[in-house]
Amino acid sequence: MSLEAYDYFLPEELIAQEGVEPRDRARMLVVHREGPFRAEHRQVRDLPEYLRPGDVLVFNESKVIPARLLAQRPTGGRVEVLLVRERAPGLWEALVGPGRKAKLGTRLRFLSPRDLRVVPDLEAEVVGVEEDGVRLLRFQGDLMAHLEEVGEVPLPPYIKAKIPPERYQTVYARRPGSVAAPTAGLHFTLELLARLRGMGVELCFLTLHVGPGTFRPVKGDPEKHEMHPEPYEIPEETAEAINRAKKEGRRVVAVGTTVVRALESAFQKGIGVVPGIGETRLFIRPPYAFQVIDALFTNFHLPRSTLLMLVAAFLGYEKTMEAYRLAVAERYRFYSLGDAMLIL
Repeated sequence: MSLEAYDYFLPEELIAQEGVEPRDRARMLVVHREGPFRAEHRQVRDLPEYLRPGDVLVFNESKVIPARLLAQRPTGGRVEVLLVRERAPGLWEALVGPGRKAKLGTRLRFLSPRDLRVVPDLEAEVVGVEEDGVRLLRFQGDLMAHLEEVGEVPLPPYIKAKIPPERYQTVYARRPGSVAAPTAGLHFTLELLARLRGMGVELCFLTLHVGPGTFRPVKGDPEKHEMHPEPYEIPEETAEAINRAKKEGRRVVAVGTTVVRALESAFQKGIGVVPGIGETRLFIRPPYAFQVIDALFTNFHLPRSTLLMLVAAFLGYEKTMEAYRLAVAERYRFYSLGDAMLIL
């Protein structure tokens, strides 16, 4: 299917600039996979009405790190650094802009974003330049110990407003490593989680550290698009809970596309979801045979994005585009801080 097929009209004013409070008061479009297209207009706090005891609800507990850094070259010129992922201890993949100012061998010192002073005991050297422009930075000093001092939480470029950093974290985030939030989880409150647990829904957690490539629009032929690798970890208890549910005919409900990609990547035929650490480049698009998930709670995604294609693979292309047209007509709020869609 052509890339243009995944385009849709979105008025700029529907791009959410701040989150709803309380978080679970966001709107939720409920869409059913089977039968003719039908949708219901609810709120996230109504989610317990659509789940049942024994359902397994799976969350990504990755935490967004302050991955945007301001650095100074030996000449005094400044560059912006966006950490992507740690490839080895002290060795990070990063996007550096402008890239021409970060050639091989360039040494960088880092500035406090609050007062622009040079932070002592932390430097990096560009030790590699890859084909896609990604720089490899070798840090001298303890980056993680200085990260809160030198870094800021990176927000997507379509969010122009200043928001508190904690609003771009899920309430259950505890595993630092993402440079973008697993945004479906931003809708959940501790109260909603307690209600779900109290009604017999089994809450499980995994980790997939989100990289900036996940939200990158596809250019050209979707068949030739390559996903940036992202690390994930599935605890043994999570894998066991999911595999047990599948054997017993209970539903597995993914909270967000990152959970879908981690679970589908970790599935092995005849075994089920395999626990442990892995890395995924999985690009889910129509047609795709899902092996693990039975329902999906997600946000509204960018046009021409891999995330929109994943939703189309699960819900069906025609229903997905109909749902998006309906969401625009009904003035739903879009993207990271916007409203939600529940696909049953």
